[in-house]
Amino acid sequence: MTSQALAQLREYLNSQVIGQQELVKQLLVALLADGHILVEGPPGLAKTRAVKSLADCIEGNFHRIQFTPDLLPADLTGTDIFRPETGEFTFQAGPIFNSLVLADEINRAPAKVQAAMLEAMAEKQITAGRNTYPLPELFLVMATQNPIEQEGTYPLPEAQLDRFLIHLTVDYPNAESELEILRLNRGEAKGDNKISPPMLSQSDIFKARSEVLETHMAEGVEQYIIRLIMATRNPVDYDAQLADWIEMGVSPRATIALDRCARAHAWLAGREFVSPEDVQAMAYPVLRHRILLSYQAQAEGVSPNQVIDKLLSLVGSA
Repeated sequence: MTSQALAQLREYLNSQVIGQQELVKQLLVALLADGHILVEGPPGLAKTRAVKSLADCIEGNFHRIQFTPDLLPADLTGTDIFRPETGEFTFQAGPIFNSLVLADEINRAPAKVQAAMLEAMAEKQITAGRNTYPLPELFLVMATQNPIEQEGTYPLPEAQLDRFLIHLTVDYPNAESELEILRLNRGEAKGDNKISPPMLSQSDIFKARSEVLETHMAEGVEQYIIRLIMATRNPVDYDAQLADWIEMGVSPRATIALDRCARAHAWLAGREFVSPEDVQAMAYPVLRHRILLSYQAQAEGVSPNQVIDKLLSLVGSA
């Protein structure tokens, strides 16, 4: 029943977010793997719409935070407010205390605001003053970045990027999808074609997460994940060019993330076991923001995807 409910959710999201099937799939992977997602792409590609559509289907609250240079950490986390009627301070929770949070253009806020997200994303709690407050058990952050306009932005440091389970790049839809978007928007403006979203309780999601963790992964697939991770740390053992491209390999968080995401990918495909193809499919969103490229690679215009292409070609799955 849980897999059927997730299949209905995926179908609904694809009907609401046209031409972005990969974005929809990775949103569900992040939801099932209990992680956060960083989305990079030009404006107007339904990034906000995707999260709002997902929030419509899930038991829990949704909040969108627009990151700006004048944002303060307390604007996210909340702060202690003095109540004159009682003569005491009480904590006023900020917008981070929601199940689904959209951090729009996260790189437009300064480092102190970005740092306020670290504790929330890694430990699901917020510290204000002397007190620590737990976040909702179901907690998913989707942050967006605009890759085109970089003036006045604050690039996310590696420690912040590592907190994101996956990094997804989205591009413009094709001509057929563009026509569907046009017709969908026209229908919504007229009030036509309203589709009732399928509803998932939080218990459904937690049950699905348990099933994902129970998905069988053979020792050979586990060893394949380890070889891929170790190749990013010791690339000289595999290829001189790869060693020239990689400045620093990935952390153990990448190992855990690749395991969880490969399991979720297999589960969404309706399989009870994880294959090397699941690992390869998830290697790109899991590793592209964690591999630190060398100055030589950047000067040559080498992208993280090219590095992962070479990594997968060099590291065998058998």
